[in-house]
Amino acid sequence: MSRIGRLPIHVPAGVTVDIDGANLVTVKGPKGTLTQQIDPSITVKNEAGVVTVERHSEDKNHRAMHGLYRALIHNMVVGVTDGFAKTLEMVGTGYKAKAENSGKTLNIAIGFSHPVVLQAPEGITFETPNDTTMVIKGANKQQVGNLAADIRAIRKPEPYLGKGIKYQGEHIRRKEGKTGKK
Repeated sequence: MSRIGRLPIHVPAGVTVDIDGANLVTVKGPKGTLTQQIDPSITVKNEAGVVTVERHSEDKNHRAMHGLYRALIHNMVVGVTDGFAKTLEMVGTGYKAKAENSGKTLNIAIGFSHPVVLQAPEGITFETPNDTTMVIKGANKQQVGNLAADIRAIRKPEPYLGKGIKYQGEHIRRKEGKTGKK
């Protein structure tokens, strides 16, 4: 049995988990509402504030789906209670970011001839604690991670000087350059 899939999901107070007949799981909480369509080969049960995920057979595909859907439902429960955040840092002279319109717009000056302006999707907010740090917050873990990756792709960190946008705590492998060849 899947080690991840067999773990129960404890639903905290203030969060409701609804499962309809078409295996559509809806999780509502203080930070929003998330939905996920579950494969028909997986059964989801909500009993007394504990959600369990079961599979119908020992087929390899069903075993894989078992752990996947349990993790997705758990991430939805965590997302509507605590939310998820990704922090990005900019390294480089003159690089700045500023959140505008109550965190719905992010204005980035990253060395291009024009500023890069990004609009937040529904359920996502931007914060800029200082000029070179950006925080992306939201209830949907996948959406937060994808948006952080898209922002990082605007100017990836380069290996010689380390300039660019990187995740907080990310280590950039550095190269020596021409003088290191002697």
